[in-house]
This record gives sequence, structure tokens and C-alpha cells, in this order.
Amino acid sequence: MQYDRLTARYSFSCPATGETAYVRLSQFRRIQQLPGPAHPAVFDVAFACRCGGEHEALVTHDELDWAPVGGAEPAFFNVMTGRLESTSAELADQAASNIKRGRWPWCFFCYSEERPQPVYPSSFRLVAPRENRLVLAARCPACGRTSANLVSSDHLDVPFYSDREIDVVERVFPAELGAGALAEELHAGRFATGPRRLAA
Repeated sequence: MQYDRLTARYSFSCPATGETAYVRLSQFRRIQQLPGPAHPAVFDVAFACRCGGEHEALVTHDELDWAPVGGAEPAFFNVMTGRLESTSAELADQAASNIKRGRWPWCFFCYSEERPQPVYPSSFRLVAPRENRLVLAARCPACGRTSANLVSSDHLDVPFYSDREIDVVERVFPAELGAGALAEELHAGRFATGPRRLAA
């Protein structure tokens, strides 16, 4: 598995076709940290594949959280020089500059704390398609509770981009609620939402 920062896609093997599937973060459906050592942590990810199925893959903490914002070694073919050239230093500087200005790669609205929180994909629990948006359930890094937001696919796929306004599910999901039960509630859509402002 490898993350390509220039296309913002992960590459996974598709067990149905035997081909490589290029997957955006918005195509992830479940992210769960496996028991064991936290450094390095390993996550079990379920993703929606272009073959129409849903498959599982293992992703390290570095690949999940850091590769999209500066941890990978992306390269591109420079037609002026005729060589592959690294973009790693430039992209890492850009990420650091954004964070220094208070812009985080991903932002999430915690219903319990009634405020936006910076998060990384390792905080995501579930992503469920809903009409033309996605329901994102994430664990707040500050309070540890799980809330759900309705966001665009770009909100997940493009680091340092946040929807100006999102809908927030007006309830807190218990920490002990398993991934299956949480997915059922999000897919059923039995909840009230209210708009919240994330970006200026």
C-alpha cells in the first residue's frame, strides 16, 4: 500500500480482480486500530472498491495520517529536465506553513464540545455515503467521544480543505458502541442535524 500525494489516492490490492485499486479517503468505510503496540499502530481499513465490492486492508499510522501531509516521498516527471524529481520538501514546507497559520489538514465538529477540532484520519471511525454527501463519524481527540458530521467528499480527500458549513448529527455516540451498530445507525439516518460553521 502506498499513498500518492499528487493524486491524493491510496493504492490497495483488489482481491476480486487482482488489480490495484486507487482509493480516496472518502472511499474508506471503516477505520479501526488493531490491538497491539501503539507505536507503530496498525489500522484495519475497509474501503469501497471500483469493482463494486468492499475490501479490507492494513494501513500503518504513518501511511494513514502523515503521508497525506508530508510523510511520503512523491515524485513527478519534470518534462523540462526529463527527470523524476522529488516534491517531498516543498510539500512538507507547505503543510508546516498551513499548520502554523492554524489551518489543519482535517477538521471535525465535536457535538459534545460544540466546537471544531483538528483531527487526522486515525480518528475517523466510519464513513457512510448519504445522498450527495458523506456521514463521517470520528472520535474527538480532546474529549474522546464520537460525533458525526455530514461533509463533502473534498472535505476528506483534500488535506487543508474544509467545507465552510457542515451538518452535525445532534447527538453523541457512546464510545462502547461497536462499528457495526454505529454503521447501522448512520446508514438508517435516524437522527436530527443542525448546521455548523467550520471555515471563515
